[in-house]
Amino acid sequence: MKCPYCNFEETQVIDTRDTENLESTRRRRECIKCKKRFTTYERVEEADIVVVKKDGKRERFERQKLLNGIIKACEKRSIPLEKIEKLVDAIESDLRKRDSVEIDSKTIGRITMRKLRSLDKVAFLRFASVYLEFEDIARFEEELDKLQKK
Repeated sequence: MKCPYCNFEETQVIDTRDTENLESTRRRRECIKCKKRFTTYERVEEADIVVVKKDGKRERFERQKLLNGIIKACEKRSIPLEKIEKLVDAIESDLRKRDSVEIDSKTIGRITMRKLRSLDKVAFLRFASVYLEFEDIARFEEELDKLQKK
């Protein structure tokens, strides 16, 4: 690690701690040459998730896009934003645990619907109506019947 003050390439780690959210490690360092101290943060670099769309196109997974879709489905429901964000965290965590970084959009939709069903049934139906592209009321009623039986 280079010293930010004198650019000397040797530093010594004085203290190491995890950050509050446990997502990175904080290290206090001291330059061997100039003796000045500085802090660095180290975190795991995660591989990007690639979403394979229905038409075969590939694009980077965007957490915000998923969050926006779920927020839209939860509109006018009394669901705190923290719960919605935790749901998105859980979905993203499930995706990152998979063997491949390429995941088809259908899989993401199924995972989202399963988790959304347990959070709020109305929000689930709203999301499902867009995701499953209901073409008529009969298809919507089928999904509603399945939901009522569970």
